Amino acid sequence: MLTEKVPVGVMSSVVAPEKPTSNTMGPKEVELILVKEQNGVQFTSTTLVAPNQNQTNPSGEERETWGKKIDFLLSVIGFAVDLANVWRFPYLCYKNGGGAFLVPYLFFMVIAGMPLFYMELALGQYNREGAAGVWKICPIFKGVGFTVILISLYVGFYYNVIISWALFYLFSSFTSELPWVHCNNTWNSPNCSDWADNSSASDIYKATPAHEYFERAVLHIQDSNGIDDLGRPRWQLTSCLGVVIVLLYFSLWKGVKTSGKVVWITATMPYVVLTVLLVRGVTLPGASDGIKAYLSVDFLKLCDAKVWIEAATQICFSLGVGFGVLIAFSSYNKFGNDCYRDAIITSSINSLTSFFSGFVVFSFLGYMSYKHNVALDKVARDGAGLVFVIYPEAIATLPGSSVWAVIFFIMLLTLGIDSAMGGMESVITGLIDEFKFLHKHRELFTLFIVVATFLISLFCVTNGGMYVFTLLDHFAAGTSILFGVLIEAIGIAWFYGVDRFSDDIEEMIGKRPGMYWRLCWKFVSPCFLLFMVVVSFATFNPPNYGPYMFPPWANMVGWCLAMSSMAMVPLYAIYKLCTLPGKFCDRLAYAITPETEHHLVDNGEVRQFTLQHWLVV
Repeated sequence: MLTEKVPVGVMSSVVAPEKPTSNTMGPKEVELILVKEQNGVQFTSTTLVAPNQNQTNPSGEERETWGKKIDFLLSVIGFAVDLANVWRFPYLCYKNGGGAFLVPYLFFMVIAGMPLFYMELALGQYNREGAAGVWKICPIFKGVGFTVILISLYVGFYYNVIISWALFYLFSSFTSELPWVHCNNTWNSPNCSDWADNSSASDIYKATPAHEYFERAVLHIQDSNGIDDLGRPRWQLTSCLGVVIVLLYFSLWKGVKTSGKVVWITATMPYVVLTVLLVRGVTLPGASDGIKAYLSVDFLKLCDAKVWIEAATQICFSLGVGFGVLIAFSSYNKFGNDCYRDAIITSSINSLTSFFSGFVVFSFLGYMSYKHNVALDKVARDGAGLVFVIYPEAIATLPGSSVWAVIFFIMLLTLGIDSAMGGMESVITGLIDEFKFLHKHRELFTLFIVVATFLISLFCVTNGGMYVFTLLDHFAAGTSILFGVLIEAIGIAWFYGVDRFSDDIEEMIGKRPGMYWRLCWKFVSPCFLLFMVVVSFATFNPPNYGPYMFPPWANMVGWCLAMSSMAMVPLYAIYKLCTLPGKFCDRLAYAITPETEHHLVDNGEVRQFTLQHWLVV
C-alpha cells in the first residue's frame, strides 16, 4: 500500500465508512491513502483523523516533550536521590537494627512507595498538565494541586540554602590546608580543641574545629541570640546563594529541553563520586567495623513501633511523592510512554542509592571511630551535622585532604541542585499550566519565581539564619506533605475511580494495572497515609536547634506555614461549590465529575452517585 498526496478534485474515490469518534470537538485531518489504479481511475480510502488532544495542552499549543527518554529518567532519579539519601537513611538503618531496618523499609516501599510513585507518573503523563491542572479529572480536588505547589515553593526557600553551604565549603576547599583542621583561627572559641583532648561526647561535638567552622565561620550563629535576633545577611553566603539561583534559572528557563541536559551531569556525578569515596573509604583503618555496624542485624528492634514509623516516614519523603514534581516531569512525556516501567526503575534506583550510600558513610564513620578511639555511636549522626561537620572532619585527616574535600562537596552540590530543579519545575509547570497566559512568558515567570525564592532565602543566610532554616525544615513539608498525598490518593482512587484511572493507563501503555496495584491505590495506600498523618500529629515535637528552644510565636508561625498549604484543599472545594450554577446536588455533581463528562451530568448520569462506582476495584 502506498501513501501519497493527491489533488482531491481530480479523482474519483471510494470513501470508507467513518469510524465512530468521540465527542471531542476540534479540527480534523484528512488522510488519503492510494490503494490501486484501474482504467485510469484512482481508488483511495479516506479517513478522518481527530488529533489526540492528549498530545497538546489546553491552550491548543503543542506540549513540549523531553528530548530523550533518558532525560526524563535522569531528572526523576536526580530529584528523588537527594541529600537525605546520604545524610538520613544510613543513620536510620544503623540506629534501627541495621539490616533488620530493611524489613519495614521494603514493606512500606512495596505497599505505598511504589504504588504512589506509579500513580503520580501516570496521572501527569495522561493529563499532560502540572499538579493543579491534572485535577480536571475531579475539579473539587484542585486545591490539593495548589497544596503541593505551595509546599514545593516553601521547600525551595530553605533547600537552596543547603546548596549554598556546600558551595561555600567547595570554595573553602581550594587551599593547601583545610580551614576546619585547627583551632587557631579567628572564629574559634576558647572551648575549641581536637578530638584527642576531649573526654566526653558532648565536649567532642561542641568543640571540634569542624563543628566550630560550620557554626561560627559559615553560619556565624554566635552573633545571634535566637530567631528574634537575625541580623543582616552574610555577604559570603548571600553570594553563594546568588550563584545557586543563577544556576537554577539557566537550568530551567527554557523548560525540559535545558533541564533535561543539565541532569546528565547533576544526576550522574553523585554516583561517580560515591564510588570514588567508597573505594577510598574501605581502605581506611576501622572502615570494616563501621560497615559491620551498619549491616548488623537486630531483629528485636522490629518489636519497637518507632522503627516502623521511621521506616514509613523515610519512604514518604525519600521518593519525592507529593511535591508535584513527578506529575510535572511526567506531563512532558510522550503519551504512550511506559510509565509503569519508569516507576519501577526509578523508585528502585532511589532505594538502592540510599543503601549504597550507607557503605560510603559508615566506612568513614568507622575510620573516625578508630582514629579517635571512641565508640561508633559517638560519631554517627544524621542531617547537616553529618555532611558539614563529621564528614569534613574525616576528610581533613586524609592525605591530599583538599582534593577529597573538593570531590565530596561537588557531590553535595550536584545532589542538591537537581532536587532543587525538580521543586522549582513543579511550581513553574503547575502555575503556567493553570494560568495559560504564562505559557508565552515562561522565561520571565521563571525569573520571577527564582528571584522571589532568593529574597525569602536571605532570611536563612543571616547570623540567626539557622533558626529560620530549622523552622522551615520542621514545618514546611512535614505533616502537610502527608496530608496532600492522602487527599490526592482519595481523589484519584475513590472519586475519579480506580477503574477509570486503570482505563487511562491501559490507553497509554496498552496494559491494565494488575489487581495488586488497584488494591493498593484504593485501600492500602490511603490507609497507610491516614495512619502517617495521625502519627505525625500525635508525635509532634516543637523544633529546636541544639539547646535553643523556639519561642511560642515562632511555633505559631511554623504552624501557620504548614496550615496555609493544607488549607488550599477545603478552601478551593468551598470556592468550587459556591461558583458552580444550580442546586447543591447539581453543583456537587459537576465538582466531582471529570470536566470531559459534564455533558453526562446534564443528562442526569453521574457515576459517583451510583453504588457500583464506589465498590468497583
